[in-house]
Amino acid sequence: MAFTLPQLVDEWAERTPDADAIGFLGERLTYAELSRRSDALARALIDAGVRRTDRVGIHMDKNLHTAVAMYGIMKAGAAYVPLDPSAPPQRTAGVIGDCGIRHLITDDAMAAGLRAMADALPDAMCLIGVTPDRGLPGRAIPWDAVATLDGSTAALPAVIENDLAYIIYTSGSTGVPKGIMHTHHSGLSFARWAVREYGFRNDDRLGNHAPLHFDLSILDFFAGALAGAATVLIPEEYTRLPASYSKLIADQRITVLFTVPFALIQLRTKGVLHDRDLGALRWILFGGEPFPTKYLRKLMADLPHVRFDNIYGPAEVNGVTHYVVTSVGEDDQSVPIGPIADIAEDLVVDDNDEPVPVGEIGELLVRTPTMMQGYWERPELNAKAFYRRPVSSTYDHVFYRTGDLVRKGADGIFEFLGRKDRQVKVRGYRVELDETEAALVADETVEEAAVFAVPLADGTQEIRAAVILNGAAGATKNELLNGLRDRVPWYGLPADLVIHDSFPRTSTGKIDRKVLRAQAMENMEETA
Repeated sequence: MAFTLPQLVDEWAERTPDADAIGFLGERLTYAELSRRSDALARALIDAGVRRTDRVGIHMDKNLHTAVAMYGIMKAGAAYVPLDPSAPPQRTAGVIGDCGIRHLITDDAMAAGLRAMADALPDAMCLIGVTPDRGLPGRAIPWDAVATLDGSTAALPAVIENDLAYIIYTSGSTGVPKGIMHTHHSGLSFARWAVREYGFRNDDRLGNHAPLHFDLSILDFFAGALAGAATVLIPEEYTRLPASYSKLIADQRITVLFTVPFALIQLRTKGVLHDRDLGALRWILFGGEPFPTKYLRKLMADLPHVRFDNIYGPAEVNGVTHYVVTSVGEDDQSVPIGPIADIAEDLVVDDNDEPVPVGEIGELLVRTPTMMQGYWERPELNAKAFYRRPVSSTYDHVFYRTGDLVRKGADGIFEFLGRKDRQVKVRGYRVELDETEAALVADETVEEAAVFAVPLADGTQEIRAAVILNGAAGATKNELLNGLRDRVPWYGLPADLVIHDSFPRTSTGKIDRKVLRAQAMENMEETA
């Protein structure tokens, strides 16, 4: 039985050495090759000075080296830190500095970005995967030199399940990224739960939509490796071209797809699904944000042979609930997020941390083996993130505060009602911004909507909205606002609504409401 994540690969390398482990645009790595190459990288890292408990960055677009980097870093006793290749150089440099990264797995395609942040990188930075003549700071070791270390005498360190395996950085509410620390134990616990719940098999092919720095990618890699399945990497450019995306799913005979609702909406509306043979697909898992039911209903009708599932869980705890969607009603009620996983425990509490009765709204707290260790070097955040329930004078049960508002039904199934920090007060009334947003999306002419609050000069705030319409003949601004009056209370109505052709997005594909809010505030200043 595996106790560390790399052991999953090594075990299948022994059992089915020639089976596909990773696929990428027609290329493949078998389990034996992935095991051998990750061993070689681990030894190269150790020879380059990596020690147990170090953090090693991964800074490159998806390719076959992505998986080699992940497992090689962990085999060296270090934790991998995925860096967003599309992020501004100063943000990437900030993460590198915050996490104390001295070794970076990258490639020549990232050279320009690395040069842009050269002044902020450590003087002794070691770059693995680039050729030495790229004019980059520090020491450069190309991939072909790594391969020659396969017979190195450097011993691999002992790694235990409570060691850090990876640190994923997400944007903090203050704008400063925060690193979420996961151990081999938490990653394995999630993989075991997912394999059991969804019945993943060694003949499955999991489509890896999410970038490595997005927590959704954990299921594709680790649950796939636990099941002995193949993980098929979907290039970032394909995720932006729905017709190419659907063709890749068909051509690669992908059986399991875990992605965000936006990508599925694009697949359904622009992916020419009627021209694709998606007969191999058996599971579509979605998460990260609510799925507008008007689109989900149509996608389920297009793919009647596929099972759909809504996975819920912040990056700090991986997945902790899920709900198999068998049908979607015409009332546009949001899809439940399901009951708590059988390996976890839940609490739903009010603002005073007192449990609320079943059927009442409260914040969801969870205790689970899939939970993070905490935030890297952020003691003040850790103090706020965890709730401790004393069991004795020397032992507490530790729950993570999700910040999500839910309602638990008598059947144990949760209804997701939005973020606690998306609840604002307007003229003394509490307004759930997600409620107004959902009401806008329910309009058949609206493709996407974003609702946010902006501050006013008198110290109060008002609600603003932005939408993308389905087509040029969609509703007007006034028609949309008038339609909202039947769906939300008067104090939840936006003071203004702007129709956009497209939305700014985060690197994980979510709507970047911070940018929309900043644009709205800038327009307010110009018209003042």
